[in-house]
Amino acid sequence: MSSSKHPYKFGYDASILFWRLIVNVFFREIRPRGAFNIPRDGPVIFVAAPHNNQFLDPLLLALQVHKETYRHVQFLTAAKSMKRKAVGFFSRLMDSIPVARAADDAKTGTGRVYLSDDDPCLVLGDGTRFLSEFKPRMQIMLPKSVNYCLAEVIEVVSDTELKIKREFGGESGKGTARIREKISELQAEGCKGLEFKTLPYVDQKDMYKYVYESLKKGGSIGIFPEGGSHDRTDLLPLKAGVSIMALGAMANDPSCRVKIVPVGMSYFHAHRFRSRAVVEFGSAMDVPDEFVEMFKQGGQQKREAVSKFLDLIYDALKTVTVRAPDYDTLMLIQAVRRLYKTPGQHLTLGQVVELNRRLLEGYTHFKDEPRVVRLREDVLKYNRLLRDLGLRDHQVPRAQKASWKALGLLTYRIGLLAVWTILALPGTILNGPMFILASIISRKKAKEALAASTVKIAAKDVVATWKVLISLGITPVLYCFYALLATLVAIRANASLKWRVMTPLLVLMMLPFMNYAALKFGEAGMDVLKSLRPLIVALVPGQQRSLQQVKSIREHLANEVAGVINDLGPQLYEDFNQWRILVPSASAPPSTGTPGLWRRKSSVGAVDAQGLGLTHPMTWIDERLFGWSRSARRGTSAWAGAHDELSRAGTPDDSEEEDAGDYDNVIGVISGHDDSGPGSRSRSRTSSYADLQRLRFSAVSPISSTQPSNNSVASPSVELDGLKFHTGQGHRERRPSLSDDVPVRRLAAVDRQEHFVEATGTINEEMWQAKNHPKAE
Repeated sequence: MSSSKHPYKFGYDASILFWRLIVNVFFREIRPRGAFNIPRDGPVIFVAAPHNNQFLDPLLLALQVHKETYRHVQFLTAAKSMKRKAVGFFSRLMDSIPVARAADDAKTGTGRVYLSDDDPCLVLGDGTRFLSEFKPRMQIMLPKSVNYCLAEVIEVVSDTELKIKREFGGESGKGTARIREKISELQAEGCKGLEFKTLPYVDQKDMYKYVYESLKKGGSIGIFPEGGSHDRTDLLPLKAGVSIMALGAMANDPSCRVKIVPVGMSYFHAHRFRSRAVVEFGSAMDVPDEFVEMFKQGGQQKREAVSKFLDLIYDALKTVTVRAPDYDTLMLIQAVRRLYKTPGQHLTLGQVVELNRRLLEGYTHFKDEPRVVRLREDVLKYNRLLRDLGLRDHQVPRAQKASWKALGLLTYRIGLLAVWTILALPGTILNGPMFILASIISRKKAKEALAASTVKIAAKDVVATWKVLISLGITPVLYCFYALLATLVAIRANASLKWRVMTPLLVLMMLPFMNYAALKFGEAGMDVLKSLRPLIVALVPGQQRSLQQVKSIREHLANEVAGVINDLGPQLYEDFNQWRILVPSASAPPSTGTPGLWRRKSSVGAVDAQGLGLTHPMTWIDERLFGWSRSARRGTSAWAGAHDELSRAGTPDDSEEEDAGDYDNVIGVISGHDDSGPGSRSRSRTSSYADLQRLRFSAVSPISSTQPSNNSVASPSVELDGLKFHTGQGHRERRPSLSDDVPVRRLAAVDRQEHFVEATGTINEEMWQAKNHPKAE
């Protein structure tokens, strides 16, 4: 039976509705990518990674799958977690499958251990009780100082001697060498060996049987194959369980055609309140029949099938995740991405993730190239200079000269900040106790998790989860307290019986709306606050030279980054020019009408990303009050700086470090071209001279098959979130025009020495002629 025909489950759907509300409050934006890859029916296993946000990861995945297909996803959840009251309650409502983990029942062993000099698989003890503490198939785990090495026990010889199946650290012997070195250090200090823990053998037959039955019925299973959550920048080694589930289900029932869907979880500051997330679904994989046959044979053939299929799953996960070897590399890639993106270009969250992935792959491949090494050093110096000035990269292009206009804009923004503060203050004060407790307790839980973990770096993966859980626990208590307090005030004021009864009900009804309003007003105020720094720096005497210097450095680095990518990109990707992200487009057309008080120019339909309405209403007033030139009528905002800055960017809703989505409009009318002239239309954030410069620098080769876009043959690909995905049929071809109006080769042919007004005027004239007077066939 397919999952789309599963009977209605009130508990699951009620949980989904509840968690959708909670998640949309915690996250500022959640974007799915590749949702069309989700199978609508049949057995499927969603394999998600990296597991960077503990209990929120499965929630985000389940919500997106339910939103797209109404499928119910059952997750494998640690049995230890399901024993917790709150987590266990909701896990059972969502039909989670408990999984016992040996590490959850680890116990400290008696005495100390060391390795035999002659046999690395022989463990010797000093003051140990191996006979009573170990049995065959159990595991022995060494301490953190040797990276928590594990080994399976195959024979307990005596209280001071046991044999392990393989030496610590695998066949390479690296673990053994490290252990011997550490033991030598301890023996020099008077200790005879290492501390250790005993891990019980866990039989997972019942769990696998449950999974097989669920898949046989066409169910959906969700699993994070890394095991526990972590906050590393790369994937952990995958556990074999997901491979055994898929192969075992098909081996038990040949008619059960299981599909594997890789899912990438990408967060922007995952542990912070009002952060952003992208859930990316990769192409569904079929389980190879030859692996199923090998699995049925058992023994070595079975182990080989499990291993090979696990490798395929790992390769699939690499296509939907951003994997950096360390945090510094990830920060470098993000800095390069911001330099590669011109100020006039606004990428969707999906495009940000895809561009990060491509840049990381390119850097990993060419990191030893002298040009790349030099560029890395220059980017790191630029980042240090930004830290010294207290600026962020997205603020540099719009930093303006000290002038009365900058002073007026600063004064206006401070006034606007005061308005948002006053509006957000009541809700902030009322929720203050909850914020403080959530912060304190989540940090405490993070320290506990870090101490107990073998893989966490700072345990940031548990912070968001505990913030949500603590808030859910404290909010009802806090609301009831305020309702009681209001009732006491009504009694003291000698209010009538009617109002004494109505007061607590009114308070309980009003508080959620008041707090939500405070959330939105406070969010707008924080964005305004972040936009003040460049203005203050510009007005400080002596800082103008530093601003000009950092602008020049950024311009040089941006050109250097574009040059390196243009030169090295084709060496890594044969179809680099056809599938590059040049001038991004988004997944939705522009909102109709003039942006106003209740409308935001974005791809999300006049509301913010969660469909929650008002985002930054004072942007409308800002554009009208400080849009000093006629360009304000075309959407140019004073947040972008002086009136001669061509990209419309820098409004409070753009002041976040990460990128937001925008609509598809590539070249439009460029400033300097008369409004009444041909081809006139409203400007977009992607209409800028910087974009034209980027196209000039791009290594675009003429394509002989290029035709006007209105006559072009449809390419066998689909477009989602501004990115193209090949459907697997036919030959991939580049779009003849990035804007469906101007061929790429026409833009590339513009003389870079030609005056801006003349160049863009000619192009706009050609656009108007082509649109209104098409040539006859």
